[in-house]
Amino acid sequence: MLDRGILAAKLGELEDRVARVREHAPASPTALRTDRDAQDLVAFNPMLAVQTCSDVAAHVIAAEGWIVARTLREGFERLHQQGVLSKETGDALAGAVGLRDVVAHGYAGVDVARLHHAATAGLAHLDAFGAEVAAWLRARP
Repeated sequence: MLDRGILAAKLGELEDRVARVREHAPASPTALRTDRDAQDLVAFNPMLAVQTCSDVAAHVIAAEGWIVARTLREGFERLHQQGVLSKETGDALAGAVGLRDVVAHGYAGVDVARLHHAATAGLAHLDAFGAEVAAWLRARP
C-alpha cells in the first residue's frame, strides 16, 4: 500500500538536500576545487538526494506491485515506464546514479567539474523528480 506520509517525508528530504547544495555550491568548478568543505557538502548532499529519489522509486514500485527494479537505474526507468516520470527526468536520474556511486564508494575520486555541473545544472532534474512524483500522487485517488 502506498504510504503518502513516507513519500511526503522523502520528498521533503529531497527538497532540503537540493537547497543545501544550492546554498553551498561555489560559482565555478575552480572555486569548488579549492574549497574542500564545499566539495564535501556539494558531493554528499546530491548523493543523498539521488538515494532519496531511489527510495521513493522503490516504495512506489513495491506499493503498486510493479516489476521490481534490480538496480537503482532501473527504478527510475520503471517510474518512467509507468507514467510517474517524464522520459527526460527518468533518464537524468538514471544517469545521476553514476555520480552517486562515485561519491558513495569513492571510485578513484570525484571529477570536480562533473560534481559542479551536478550541483548547478543537475539540480533541475532533482526538482523535476520531486514535482513529477508529487503531481502523480495528487492525480491518484
